Amino acid sequence: MPKGYIIGHVKVTDPEGYPEYVARDTPILQSHGARFIVRGGQSETPEGEDMGRHVVIEFDTYEAAKAAYNDPDYQEVAEIRRRCATSTMILVEGV
Repeated sequence: MPKGYIIGHVKVTDPEGYPEYVARDTPILQSHGARFIVRGGQSETPEGEDMGRHVVIEFDTYEAAKAAYNDPDYQEVAEIRRRCATSTMILVEGV
């Protein structure tokens, strides 16, 4: 069965508020089996808009990735990200 991923491209606009999101989202996503493959770190953007921060989270299935993203507890915490950053979040099935 293909794995599922949440991919986030994030431009942090409130660097003082954003760490609260990171601290609070981690246990919620991990309760759905999340494995953080990429979480910040050095990056280059040879094409397109540079968002500054990139996150790749792996799940056992696409359905698990969707369940994690749609979890009401995660959506509550995601409001912090929405206040502190501009972001694009993608749910995708792996190969």
